[in-house]
Amino acid sequence: MKKISSNILKMAVVAIALTATPAVYGMDDTFAVPVGGPVDLTYAAEKALPAVVHIKYVQNSKITTVEVEDPFSDFFSDPFGFFGNPGGGEKRKQKVQTPKREASGSGVIISADGYIVTNNHVVEGADELTVTLNDNREFNARIIGTDKTTDLALIKIDGKDLPTLPIGDSEKLKVGEWVIAVGNPFNLNNTVTAGIVSAKARSLYANGVESFIQTDAAINAGNSGGALVNTQGELVGINAMLYSQTGSYSGYGFAIPTTIMNKVVDDLKKYGTVQRAVLSIMGMDLHNYIDQQKAKGNEVDLGSLDGIYVSKVEDGGAAAEAGIVEGDVIVGIDGKKITKMAELNEFLASKRPGDKVRISFLHEKSKKEKTVTLKNTQGSTELVKSADLDVLGANFKEISDAQKKDLEISYGLEIIKINDGVMKKAGLTKGFIIQKVNEEPVKTLDDLQNIVKEASTSKEPVLYIQGIYPTGKKKYFAVDLNEK
Repeated sequence: MKKISSNILKMAVVAIALTATPAVYGMDDTFAVPVGGPVDLTYAAEKALPAVVHIKYVQNSKITTVEVEDPFSDFFSDPFGFFGNPGGGEKRKQKVQTPKREASGSGVIISADGYIVTNNHVVEGADELTVTLNDNREFNARIIGTDKTTDLALIKIDGKDLPTLPIGDSEKLKVGEWVIAVGNPFNLNNTVTAGIVSAKARSLYANGVESFIQTDAAINAGNSGGALVNTQGELVGINAMLYSQTGSYSGYGFAIPTTIMNKVVDDLKKYGTVQRAVLSIMGMDLHNYIDQQKAKGNEVDLGSLDGIYVSKVEDGGAAAEAGIVEGDVIVGIDGKKITKMAELNEFLASKRPGDKVRISFLHEKSKKEKTVTLKNTQGSTELVKSADLDVLGANFKEISDAQKKDLEISYGLEIIKINDGVMKKAGLTKGFIIQKVNEEPVKTLDDLQNIVKEASTSKEPVLYIQGIYPTGKKKYFAVDLNEK
């Protein structure tokens, strides 16, 4: 569970008594909530518990090479720098064994054939994932796709007729509505806590895209990836983090709404990466901007007290094409009133590059409306596909022990064949040994694949490659993945 700590916020602990009342059912046997009366949450718990799973994470022990300072070299150090080494000891490479890491979290089964939604931070870097169902059945899981920007991940187990949790519309949630949080805090399996929706569209600046549902249902370590469920027994959010001064629950938890989750899951299934549509602006909640200016003694009148203050507009982006400039205020999109940056993030998270939207904004207090085509982070309207190693047009192998000894290096991938492709166009040749790409060490083909995949969907799809020739000459290349 991610934790956000603050020494400013003072949280009061309020004891809330729940009075049980018999469940009320409609004519079609659907569950109905009595308006203004006590709430029975047993129906929601019965629907949710079978579909919420325990996820065990294992990262195996590994041998890795690190640079350490040789303590004995201090006896021969040059404190005045006459020989180019002022006061420092020499560094040497040493192999160390990392410890085995184990952790646990939660997940939600969303399809009978075994697709499970959880948080990215629950599965990131895992060598093994074990999923345990409510009935104690165990499955090995594989990662289908992850998205750091929203902290969501999609994993899969091989099963049939698995229990699922219906997906509700988080947009319809109301502040004050009862919800339950279901998960496995502190490895206490199948735990249910209850509370209300305390706020919507919260931004905590923990992820790139966020519009959290805030709840006072207790959420603790191990609840990550678990379900936030409404009284109808529908999934409305994926529990993601807590706000705490102590590291444990002390008032509020936060969940990723299904409006964001649905799009991320669909994209990971279809494209292997999330199709992110952007306006290409930087901004902040208007009321925060006004408060900042007042603190400086400045009076501000932008024609509204709510909206998104635009602090920067990128050239060539959707907002620029709409005529939006720095100092304008976005107040609506597709007819929906926008009062906070988190609301805009949530709306855009449901869109793809190429989609058209109508933006309402204030320019010098005058309201304007423009229809624009959303673009991807690379500035085009095309869907972004994560690249495979094939795009490089080369074959690779891990270097041998003899090569490591001859060149005095500890790792690298040798180019053993090069065909037409972006690497050849950048000037790389057969025999060159790649050691780092985008400042990340490259020891295996998986390392290279992961870097290529991440770079291909980034704002700047470029590989900065460092390496060495068999002669010992070091070289640096820039490979544009969009080069045709």
